[in-house]
Amino acid sequence: MQVTLAVHIIAGTVALASGYVALYAAKGAKVHRKSGMLFVAAMLVMAAGGIALATLRNNQWTAVNTSGGLLTAYLVITSLTTVRPVARGSRWLHIGGMLMASLLSLADLTLGVEAIALGGSRNGVPFFPFVMFGVIALLAAVGDFRVLRSGALQGAARLSRHLWRMTYALFIAAMSFFIGQAKVIPKAIRIPGLLALPVLAVLVTLLYWMWRVRSRKPRRAMKQAAPLAEAA
Repeated sequence: MQVTLAVHIIAGTVALASGYVALYAAKGAKVHRKSGMLFVAAMLVMAAGGIALATLRNNQWTAVNTSGGLLTAYLVITSLTTVRPVARGSRWLHIGGMLMASLLSLADLTLGVEAIALGGSRNGVPFFPFVMFGVIALLAAVGDFRVLRSGALQGAARLSRHLWRMTYALFIAAMSFFIGQAKVIPKAIRIPGLLALPVLAVLVTLLYWMWRVRSRKPRRAMKQAAPLAEAA
């Protein structure tokens, strides 16, 4: 378990550092592409480690931590394949992703409703993470269904799918560290408002980029998609 924990911590540190670099680097530039691919790799290792730790510890947080790990991995993978499509079997990838997101949503929302019915928590775990993961998984599943029905996305829609999925995965990682693991942060700077800033910064930046992509003309959005597609 100690080795798994060490790998999880190292991967999480790399994921946060590379994620913030990719978030604020010029989109499509070399720094964005390289840091983005490092973020994807680190996030997948971190998610796998988190799921393994949740299973080994088998406590009241197992359900929410497992769900968070699966959702994070799913968001990162589907975001990457949006700008770098899989040559073969892409439809089956979307179908598998949609089914996984749907099951996660059903499980999380069910546990969230149960927690609310029990007074706001389930076995000491508040309802919020269950509801948050459930709603995000549901929105992602709807997005997968739209892709299956209408075909590959283009222009602003393609960029939006890539941006919100990758950035929300970073948000989950940031929230897990700065809020969920605040105890490991030096006491001198362990101020709730201060620790919330890097988490809120991710959401604010996501809203900015979504507005910027959606407000541009289709031609400009498609032009910007070209360098993003080279992120490999």
